[in-house]
Amino acid sequence: MAGLFEGKTAFEITAAGGEVFAIELDVTDEAAVNAAVDAVVARWGRLDCAFNNAGVTLEMLGTPWGDLAAYDRTVAINQRGVVLCMAAELRHMAAQKSGAIVNTSSIAGLSGAGGAAYCASKHAVIGLTRSAALRFAAEGIRVNAVCPGVIATAMTAPIAADPQGKAVLDQMMPIGRMGEAREIADAVIFLCSDKASFITGHPLAVDGGFAAR
Repeated sequence: MAGLFEGKTAFEITAAGGEVFAIELDVTDEAAVNAAVDAVVARWGRLDCAFNNAGVTLEMLGTPWGDLAAYDRTVAINQRGVVLCMAAELRHMAAQKSGAIVNTSSIAGLSGAGGAAYCASKHAVIGLTRSAALRFAAEGIRVNAVCPGVIATAMTAPIAADPQGKAVLDQMMPIGRMGEAREIADAVIFLCSDKASFITGHPLAVDGGFAAR
């Protein structure tokens, strides 16, 4: 599935006139992460921005709270995966004294929403973001996070496929609908841009008003 998705995305970028370099990657594999980031730098000479977006949710309504198998796998991807990616990215950005990183947290990182593993891992992403932001601020590197609300993605598709399920998801957001992936992408592009040059260590809620409750 990952390979098919990357192929489709790469095609869309190329069709739009962009340049793409796609690598299928397991973010829990430290050697693979380092090799992938090094390959990007080898191709373009530097790393100006990075978006760490790999994540899973393995807990359902019926999953026992604190299921250790689900917890360990979720944390390995959502939390440790972010650490590995950031470490590889920061190595290059620190050398060039510039760069911007955005990590994907969640409204579950700002509240108690979600299962134990997902909620804990997304809180951790905000902590990692703030820690790195303070550590590397003087070196010209900004590190922020986005905290999406309920977004129409493959993760929510099984629920949204049922009209009643979709209605529940829409009603969770005060704005009255689920968000779109492009709305998260717009926030990430902003945080990576010079327009956000004085923003670092910030978890930006892109959630249709959920966190305002």
